Amino acid sequence: MQQATRIAPSILSADFATLGAEVAAITEAGADMVHVDVMDGHFVPNITIGPAIVKALRPHSALPFDVHLMIAPVDPFVVAFAEAGADIISFHPEAGAHPHRTVQLIKSLGKKAGIVLNPHTPVEMIDYLIDDLDLILVMSVNPGFGGQSFIDSQLRKIETLRKRIDASGKPIDLEVDGGITLATAPRAVAAGADLLVAGTATFTGGPSAYADNIRRLKAA
Repeated sequence: MQQATRIAPSILSADFATLGAEVAAITEAGADMVHVDVMDGHFVPNITIGPAIVKALRPHSALPFDVHLMIAPVDPFVVAFAEAGADIISFHPEAGAHPHRTVQLIKSLGKKAGIVLNPHTPVEMIDYLIDDLDLILVMSVNPGFGGQSFIDSQLRKIETLRKRIDASGKPIDLEVDGGITLATAPRAVAAGADLLVAGTATFTGGPSAYADNIRRLKAA
């Protein structure tokens, strides 16, 4: 069953010079999760942050940390991010030889596990994993950079996944990341998403604007 729309601001769009204060500000502004994009310059063409930064940010918010690992191989880093304070750890099935084993590793650490589907990744990738998943993340842009435009073809994927999640009867979050704006947010939600990653749309205008930005995204 689709839940009310929640917003997970991506700190990729925050001011990295004051990252702790930015995380505290979005928490105060009504965010539902903190989305942390981890990129290695190998699996995706950008480099962001590692476990030490996640650990440093953890005291600045009691919200769940939604950590999206865009790194390969992924397995050697799962424990470090779990210990750093991640609550949800999601990864790309292309980033390891045995996605089911990776899911089991995440769950063994007491964390929620998510699978991320790139624009080209078929829905069928989750067929034999869905019973163990807590989150499915649809990339509505090609991963690697913020500020990209929403890829419309992913709406069909969101619709298909919503049907599969509802049929499973499991409380799996359906998250969408990429190009989320006041125009695209309602389209993603109408297709079945209940959790939206919003970077630029949240952080535009500075801390005084965050609460209104988040409120408008939820209302949209």
